[in-house]
Amino acid sequence: MQHSQTHLRSRPISAGHLRAFEAVARHLNFRAAAEEMALTQSAVSRQIQSLEEEVGVALFLRHTRAVELTSAGAQLLLAVQQSLPRIDTAVRQIRQSAGRKSVSLTTFASFASMWLIPRLEAFQRDNPEIDIRIDASDVAVDLEVADVDIALRYGTREVMPPNAVRLFGETLTPVASPWLLKSSPPIKTPADITGFTLIEAGDAHRTHLEWLTWRRWFEVNGLERAQPRRWLYFNYAYQMVQAALTGQGVTLARSSLIAESLANGDLVEVLPQHRMDSPMGYWLIAGPRNALRPEIKAFWDWLQVQAITTRETIGEVPDPDTVDNID
Repeated sequence: MQHSQTHLRSRPISAGHLRAFEAVARHLNFRAAAEEMALTQSAVSRQIQSLEEEVGVALFLRHTRAVELTSAGAQLLLAVQQSLPRIDTAVRQIRQSAGRKSVSLTTFASFASMWLIPRLEAFQRDNPEIDIRIDASDVAVDLEVADVDIALRYGTREVMPPNAVRLFGETLTPVASPWLLKSSPPIKTPADITGFTLIEAGDAHRTHLEWLTWRRWFEVNGLERAQPRRWLYFNYAYQMVQAALTGQGVTLARSSLIAESLANGDLVEVLPQHRMDSPMGYWLIAGPRNALRPEIKAFWDWLQVQAITTRETIGEVPDPDTVDNID
């Protein structure tokens, strides 16, 4: 008997009683929990007793008219309150997507905001039967374990997996809103830019994105000691561009992310002859599972068509060796 109890308490508990535990712990009342769960009070009590036997310690202190959590019960409640909503969300998503075509992708926040989302309506209009789920995060997810079909990544060729397909590269160019330029002294040389507020990523000098900085642009243009009138720092590229759009200064923008803003005149290149090459590129990566599902193939092909348009807009000639299909 002792052996069976030890064995029972060393294995993971069954999850069936956790909802009853959460309800009792939330109400601190068996009757209220039973009413919420549409069960009898004795049924709930038996579930809690079974759970306590599995865990091996008391989870509640029973009083005449109320109960309270033990320290073990409080510890378990914290885990249950975090886990059950996630389980419910996952089940809800599974039920909603059952029988539906869907594509899930991951990318970083600025690319999603500035390049992908503005174009997405066209794909949805032509493919109304395909659901799209976007996970926009600056933390790269592991495609081997994540529930993701496609990744859109930013980096150099050296850090990309062998199956990565290059969408386009980028150059860096100073841009500003046309009405800011109309109300300010003309910018004819790189030195003239120092008379403006310069917009930059706040962490660029401490990360691998050093080549995106104004300091590097000044060095390339022979102005190693240049300092602007003031600095304006942001965390994300889309914030920097938004500040430039509203006339708050000049930003060193990534050409591929602002191509449409330049084309429609919302932003102006202030010194187009002083563009600066970047070693970075934008890459398309297929997840290891379900790569041949028709809906994934459709979205993959659509992304490559959009990339061709971006390359044409920024004047980039693609390397044929880097352009491929998912076939």
